[in-house]
Amino acid sequence: MSPEEFRRHGKQVIDWIADYLAGIESHPVMSQVKPGEIRRALPASPPEHGEPFENVLSDLGQVLLPGITHWQHPGFFAYFPSNASGPAILGDLLSSGLGVQGMLWVTSPACTELETVVVDWLAELIGLPERFRTDAAGGGVIQDSASSACLVALLAALHRASGGRVAAEGIDRRYTLYVSSQTHSSLEKAARIAGLGAAGVRVVDVDPRTLAMDPAHLRELLAEDEAAGAVPAMVCATVGTTSTTAVDPVPAIGEVCRERGVWLHVDAAYAGVAAICPEFRWLNDGVAEYADSYATNPHKWLLTNFDCGVLWTADRGPLLGALSILPEYLRNTATSTGSVVDYRDWQVPLGRRFRALKLWSVIRWYGAEGLRAHLRKCVELAAELAGWIAADPGFELHEQHPLGLVCFRPLWPGLDDAAQADRATLRLMELLNASGSMYLTHTRLAGRVVLRLAVGAAATERRHVEQAWEQIRWEHAALSTTMP
Repeated sequence: MSPEEFRRHGKQVIDWIADYLAGIESHPVMSQVKPGEIRRALPASPPEHGEPFENVLSDLGQVLLPGITHWQHPGFFAYFPSNASGPAILGDLLSSGLGVQGMLWVTSPACTELETVVVDWLAELIGLPERFRTDAAGGGVIQDSASSACLVALLAALHRASGGRVAAEGIDRRYTLYVSSQTHSSLEKAARIAGLGAAGVRVVDVDPRTLAMDPAHLRELLAEDEAAGAVPAMVCATVGTTSTTAVDPVPAIGEVCRERGVWLHVDAAYAGVAAICPEFRWLNDGVAEYADSYATNPHKWLLTNFDCGVLWTADRGPLLGALSILPEYLRNTATSTGSVVDYRDWQVPLGRRFRALKLWSVIRWYGAEGLRAHLRKCVELAAELAGWIAADPGFELHEQHPLGLVCFRPLWPGLDDAAQADRATLRLMELLNASGSMYLTHTRLAGRVVLRLAVGAAATERRHVEQAWEQIRWEHAALSTTMP
């Protein structure tokens, strides 16, 4: 493809994306295709001869688009938001156009140095302590997701807990990781990858009302494991759990970790960016005093398309000790001086994309003021929805955390059996998702199925939330008439 051909087709692609975003409400939120339908619509073998790029765009619209679940749709209320925005898309395009592989400072100094600036900017925006800055003892790095961030944090924690033996000799004894029942499943996966195994993951009790980790039980487990000869490696406190956005008491957990010399990782994948707003700065309570590492995902709620998760550490030493390997073919003068950051040592893979460009574009386009406006809009809409649910006798509202997620349960007066009521709730969710106008997910609280509605898409306005609530009420009333 010549530069002129690229120019012509590139304009077609930008127009296609712009039209798609402008008309996204015309699509059903959740893909309606059946398993295997997309594959059957595509050729079984690759083409022998090249095709016009117009054919690619044609198949994109006719074959692939029906199989897309539209995460940017204003009716997408599932999981957590995975925002995209114009400046982020353009930043990603620039990254692709440059084709940088930023494994070392020397392979593109701007790739590394822009990232150090951007993660420091974000740390300042959300109020993280100075020691997390890249010009201090610690620093930040863009990972693909919080899953990778927690794995990297665990490897650093193991390095510190073992005095470097794990990196040199492998797992030489039993090391333990502490989570709660509400902690993201990626922590258990990290334990498996790191060699701790599922048996090395200890589950701390939660407060039955708030679902936050119980620091007293954590202290008991740590003492019990140490007495049995285990080495506690890391505790993960969550700020905004996936099920309900519960917030673990980081200050109290941090005190326990300090007593025992255990690494504290704070997983704020969803909620962390909310601290850009001064009224949500309380989400950082205890981080400055106790956290060894902290992660949040701009690709969830900060208008930056996937993938873009940021991990900070207060001391980069254990991180580099766990992950730094320098074969001859990577040696260079800049690295040998120790005066540069080589981000290959801050992550699991060697290669890395120029992700900082899209986050840089977003922060510069919106500014702190624009980012706060987006976050506040979502929180205000979620609070209004929670008020409607609380006022309706046909529904039960889960205690509301002041962010963008609302959890609630429809009531089924004709069903005394809990299992039957849960099946009815799941059936209601299936009907709502099949309607094409919204996409919800569910979780279980105290053994009961509840629905989750996360407000976060950039295009979502009050009318979309109001329409969703009216449809939920209508479908609930209609389904109730069929209950025995």
